[in-house]
Amino acid sequence: MDTPWRKSSFSTDTGNCIEVATRDGVVLLRESDRPDVVVETTPAKLRAFLAGAKAGEFDDLA
Repeated sequence: MDTPWRKSSFSTDTGNCIEVATRDGVVLLRESDRPDVVVETTPAKLRAFLAGAKAGEFDDLA
């Protein structure tokens, strides 16, 4: 079965994006230019990370 990967509408067509998917309750993350490298996490951990990103905790990295 194919995994339906999604990316942000803010991503460009140059391959500079992170894609996300879910499978069996696990959140999968990968970079579009390295689709063979997949990181797994839980929905709770992703929610915590996104909350921090929305709060600006990682703005110095971009």
